[in-house]
Amino acid sequence: MQRNDYLWKGIIEHITDDFLRFFFPEADRVFDMERGFSYLNKELAELFPGEYGAEARFVDKLIKVFTKPAPGERSEEKWVLVHLEVQGYCDPGFGSRMYTYFYRILDRYKRPVTAIAILTDNNKRYRPEYYRYDFMGTRCEFRFNTYKVLDQDEEALESDINPFAVVILTVLIALKNKDLPDQELFKLKSQLLRNLVSRRIPRMKVEKLILFLQFYVVFQDKVYNGYFEEEIAFVTKTTKPMGIRELILEKAREEGLEKGMKEGLEKGMEKGLEKGMEKGRLEGKYEIARELKKEGLSLEFIARTTGLSIKVVEEL
Repeated sequence: MQRNDYLWKGIIEHITDDFLRFFFPEADRVFDMERGFSYLNKELAELFPGEYGAEARFVDKLIKVFTKPAPGERSEEKWVLVHLEVQGYCDPGFGSRMYTYFYRILDRYKRPVTAIAILTDNNKRYRPEYYRYDFMGTRCEFRFNTYKVLDQDEEALESDINPFAVVILTVLIALKNKDLPDQELFKLKSQLLRNLVSRRIPRMKVEKLILFLQFYVVFQDKVYNGYFEEEIAFVTKTTKPMGIRELILEKAREEGLEKGMKEGLEKGMEKGLEKGMEKGRLEGKYEIARELKKEGLSLEFIARTTGLSIKVVEEL
């Protein structure tokens, strides 16, 4: 689950504009996409202390988006907030949590807020859409945008030109084909890969989407990960690692690099700060290599990706 969380967080930040267009048909009229986006992850964590530890089981993003002035309106700097949660399990208190997020965000920033919940679970009956409070004449109803991946049509997603549709299609395939033999799953992933590469999408986005597909839809036999890596190289006509370092992005930083930096700095205090930092970077590379070995990727590929020698990778 943690791996999927990291993948979600990464892909949302890489294709935020497509994410907004996917959910809001009027996005280009309302949002000033050219000004870019800010991700208030640290600020969001401060609003909910104690909920953002290493065992957090959800993906939350708070995105600051600039808006365009309305016709006839003076051009002033205005922005709104988009709160996104990717919910992958059934939680009876989900509506209440979304409401709590909403009123804390609204109270802190005093800006318009829209909330979206992408439901990636496999329970057809789980459909949280609102939070309702009613006590002795005091009533409140809070509704938020919901998107149930399991409800979506594969053909419609395949024909959708928005790159974010590929993300949803990837998740849908993972949901529907958990018990599919690896050989058949490989065919499905390869088909989706070819469909993705054939689209008119900027190469940088294609690389991020391939990464999401590669590691979100999981094979039981790790040897198929190597096969699919070869398929990527063949279809994209490149031997360059497709952004593979970012697979571990948060994971390496939090579990490997951060740990290595801490230990390295502590041991390096006597020998100098520079040596401590170097040890930290090396520990981070080791952690990345270990994770890629678990995924069944070749020693040559891991060595090329991390900059370590094949012998070092083999011994990890």
